Amino acid sequence: MVKEIMFIKSKRIFPIITAAIGVILALALQIVRLNLLAAVNVLYMCVLSAVILLGILIKRKLYVWNFIGYFASALGVVTYFTVWGADAGFGAFTSGLKGFSSAAHPYLQGAGNFFTRLCGNILLVLPCVIFAVALIAMASKKFKKSGVKLTFTTITSLILTGVSVFYFLTMNLRSKPNTERLWEGEKDYLDGVNKASKSNPNVVFILMDDLGWGDISLNGAIYDTPNIDSIGENGISFDNFYSSYSVCSPARFACMTGRYPYRGFADNVMYPTVDTLSPFAQTRVYNSIEMGANCDGMLGDEITIAEVFQSAGYSTGAFGKWHLGDYGEYLPTNQGFDYFYGSHYVNDMTPFYHVKEQNGQYEIVHGTNEFMKDGKKEQSQATEWINKEMFNWLDGQKDSENPFFLYYASPWPHAPVFVGDDFKGASGMGTYVDCITEVDHYLGLLFDKLEEMGELDNTIIIFTSDNGPALEGSTGELRGGKYLAYEGGQKVPCLIRWDKNGDLWKNGSTRTQSATLVDFFPTLIELCGITGDTEDSIYLPFDREIDGVSMLPLIKKDEVIHNPEHPILHMKREKLRAIQYTVPTSDILAREEYKDYKYPILTENKYITFKYFKNIQNDNSAFFDKFRKNWLHILTDDAGENYNRTPTYPTISDEMREKTDEIMKDFKSNRRGINYDYYKK
Repeated sequence: MVKEIMFIKSKRIFPIITAAIGVILALALQIVRLNLLAAVNVLYMCVLSAVILLGILIKRKLYVWNFIGYFASALGVVTYFTVWGADAGFGAFTSGLKGFSSAAHPYLQGAGNFFTRLCGNILLVLPCVIFAVALIAMASKKFKKSGVKLTFTTITSLILTGVSVFYFLTMNLRSKPNTERLWEGEKDYLDGVNKASKSNPNVVFILMDDLGWGDISLNGAIYDTPNIDSIGENGISFDNFYSSYSVCSPARFACMTGRYPYRGFADNVMYPTVDTLSPFAQTRVYNSIEMGANCDGMLGDEITIAEVFQSAGYSTGAFGKWHLGDYGEYLPTNQGFDYFYGSHYVNDMTPFYHVKEQNGQYEIVHGTNEFMKDGKKEQSQATEWINKEMFNWLDGQKDSENPFFLYYASPWPHAPVFVGDDFKGASGMGTYVDCITEVDHYLGLLFDKLEEMGELDNTIIIFTSDNGPALEGSTGELRGGKYLAYEGGQKVPCLIRWDKNGDLWKNGSTRTQSATLVDFFPTLIELCGITGDTEDSIYLPFDREIDGVSMLPLIKKDEVIHNPEHPILHMKREKLRAIQYTVPTSDILAREEYKDYKYPILTENKYITFKYFKNIQNDNSAFFDKFRKNWLHILTDDAGENYNRTPTYPTISDEMREKTDEIMKDFKSNRRGINYDYYKK
């Protein structure tokens, strides 16, 4: 006869340990305040539910200590997200809308308040509580037939395991960032921005997605991109321009803030917070693992270039791909943009939709289903829709007394690549080039639009990319590609046009010295004449480190701006993979150890650019287990990073290694780059 299920206060050590672990995890969550630990607590609930099931099947017993551990973890999670939650508390069934005001949206969502977070989190955990309590009740209740009791308790325990797993997939994972906030400095700086006039230049900033160095004909592509090329032909082009990261979200952070992504815990690709029951890469748990301090995007207290322009009285609009967060403080219209149309995510993520957004509120205008066909992704109309909205917005600027800042972040040619029906087969080179051809065509229409408005002459047009190519595309002859700190991952096209530039450049000229994406923040402030309530030559934030430097000396006279004091950084996953800077060759020859060097690289060049890797994985997949350690490259004559020059220039290699360690040490000691003297006032 099957033994009757018993609910006992066991003195066995294992159940007591399980209870202690649950209590410790719950307390640790309140102290450490990290979403990752909340996920660990719920995973522990899943483990304990399985342990409870095994106890029934093997021992025919339920142990009170297991339930104590289970309820402790559950209470810890509910308490944490009720107190520290960043939305209404309804877990995966939320959207990114700010506030709790959009009843039209299919999900309960929004910032909410303590009460909504309490109710939401209780509702999420309620099935777990109900079936755990049901098990306890069954264990204490007498059944006429022990077999019936075993059956009911087994089924209930299985359900408890299922709802525990479901809770993990739907739990609230949005909480307030757990880091020092810089709201006061942001407000003081933006309040000090002086208002611009209509005579100030407009800005059109075009940021491509995964477009390689060699993917435009001005840089040697084997197909034509006439409208893209026209920016450089009527302005200037840069031979050595770098993104500030080799993947999407961090590069966009750098572009917006003039700061390296490490400053804002933005060191990797950001994933949707509103999806899904998918248990793998695209769950909301991803950000909790990859991003630090509970950050789900670019922190709201970062000062963006859009906020600077907005404070100066510019009209600001963003179109295309955002990829810096999907709710609350992370939304583009909470980051300095008056209007946003496009996607909060990258086009290979789920869910994928287009929204219209103002004042932190958005509505989905093209839903996930519109980007699907026969069960497969279908995004061929994306470029058409984005440009239509962009042109409509520009129409609204015709009678405005304010200049405008237009940020056009094309989703292309990021994979999976799509192209509009009118451009399929246009290049004869496949969908990738067809897609670029379509983008180029619409850029021509954009320039025509600006000319029709009478604004082309006084508009600064910038064209660049967030990183190098991934599956397709050309890096020229550079090593590596997207995700890597080699040249192919971060060296990208960069063109600038401004017909009213004065004597800054001769149209069609090229700049050879290096610059990077973080440099555009101070550069645009200086180019556009944005001033503030200080006497500084460039009005920059005073409460935080700005990593970028103005490109004006480079733009005017091709002068070096990234020297040993301001190196270009190549980072990945919170580590500094490489640094590079340029020095006069005369400085090298002046050293005792190199004074007799007669190498052409030193005798035929005024400047020399070094790049140093302390430790980086080989880019050859056949030798993935090999690492390049203490490698020094001279990019001036070896842009392909083919040869290690450390044996020839050992002291320079030593100095760059020390510089790498020094920079990383400074980053770690003051991650957000805070000017503590300002906050001591």
